[in-house]
Amino acid sequence: MRLNRRPWRRLTAVREWPLWSLPRWLTIYVLAVVAVYVAAIGVAASFTDLTQHDLILFGVLLACTLIAIELARKAGEPGHTAQDVQGVWELPIAILLPPLFALIAPIPRIALQQWRIRRAPPYRRVFTCATLGLSNCVTSLTFHGLSAALMGDARGTLLHGLTWTLLVTFSAVVKVATNKSIILVAVKGTGPPLNIRSEIFGGEAMYNATAEICIGVLVTYGVAGNMFLAPAALPVVTLLQRSLRHAQLVTDSRADSKTGLLNAATWERETVTEVARAVRTGSPLAVALLDIDKFKAVNDTHGHLVGDQVLKEIAKTLNSLLRDYDLAGRFGGEEFAVLLPQTRAVDAFRIAERVRASIAALNIIVPGMAGAERIQVTVSIGVAALDAGSKRQLAELLAAADAALYRAKACGRDQVQMISTTRGLSAISGTARGSGGYQETPSAFRRAQNS
Repeated sequence: MRLNRRPWRRLTAVREWPLWSLPRWLTIYVLAVVAVYVAAIGVAASFTDLTQHDLILFGVLLACTLIAIELARKAGEPGHTAQDVQGVWELPIAILLPPLFALIAPIPRIALQQWRIRRAPPYRRVFTCATLGLSNCVTSLTFHGLSAALMGDARGTLLHGLTWTLLVTFSAVVKVATNKSIILVAVKGTGPPLNIRSEIFGGEAMYNATAEICIGVLVTYGVAGNMFLAPAALPVVTLLQRSLRHAQLVTDSRADSKTGLLNAATWERETVTEVARAVRTGSPLAVALLDIDKFKAVNDTHGHLVGDQVLKEIAKTLNSLLRDYDLAGRFGGEEFAVLLPQTRAVDAFRIAERVRASIAALNIIVPGMAGAERIQVTVSIGVAALDAGSKRQLAELLAAADAALYRAKACGRDQVQMISTTRGLSAISGTARGSGGYQETPSAFRRAQNS
């Protein structure tokens, strides 16, 4: 007798969904959001009377959404752009149509993105669709509820136009806030701690959200008078998408891809400006060069993926210890550079020593190893201080820091050596493990005993 194994295979496939590998509370949260979304569609459908006008308007706006996605794809837009601006088309749907249309509007575009742009785990797409639909629904309920209470029947007056505009704008802000609130709960549960203030209220984030809201309000106003004006907004939305991509590309061009710190060119360019300012104003300033001790042995023993993880952990340590106006960059390989504006020699030495000690205390997990093996790394740091009144330039500071780093390597690694430029590049200000004589060494970023 042959048993039917298909139901069992289907059950096994369901058990292998990535959704179940999430933390238990997060799995419940995702399922709850999706369940609320499905229930909301059912409730809205029972209260909605479909009309020809509503269906045509919904079709026009939905077509614009899909065309905009396709235009972005053909223009080479990546699937992970800084911000998805297709909500521009969903705002008029939420404002001008019943809530049911606002709820189902994200379904076609999310399906198209999954099919044509970039594949993602299905549960993520479903969750994204649910958050967008619920945000649109809240927007629709907010506008229709407030307009019924505040606008009255005085159509055509200046007060009516002002009130309508303010209500649409407020509803759009509610949409963005609702969407980000639902998503941030999930993101904070799956990744490293987020700086909510920078994620939501940062300059770039606020500009992007404001631009999308403004264009959405304009599209809503135009469509309210003539639905067939919607396609005229396609070039504007495409330009907005490209401008956001340009901002993302500018940010990426400044950053090192592995660590997120400034890349070498950006760090040097901004440091030149800071050094010139310090020389002009007579302010103290310091430069530190960090080099990971025996980094080649880490790569050879554990592989380059583990080496990349070490670089990322050190970058996180630098970001957590340095001040907002300090500049940290990666010079390539295992070398990092730090600029410390408004910092005297003694303070620069203390900061460098704190960085050295924090990195030495790291326990970095080796992925894929049995028993969660951990490794520890150390760094050698060379510091050069530009004391108040000094006229040294960046090249001389880097040469001094490089010489101090060479000495730290030669003296046993895992230590800080510092040079003050007040009495010339050969003056030792202090070390992490005592002080001593020093002979000036060649400065072109020479490295010794790295293996």
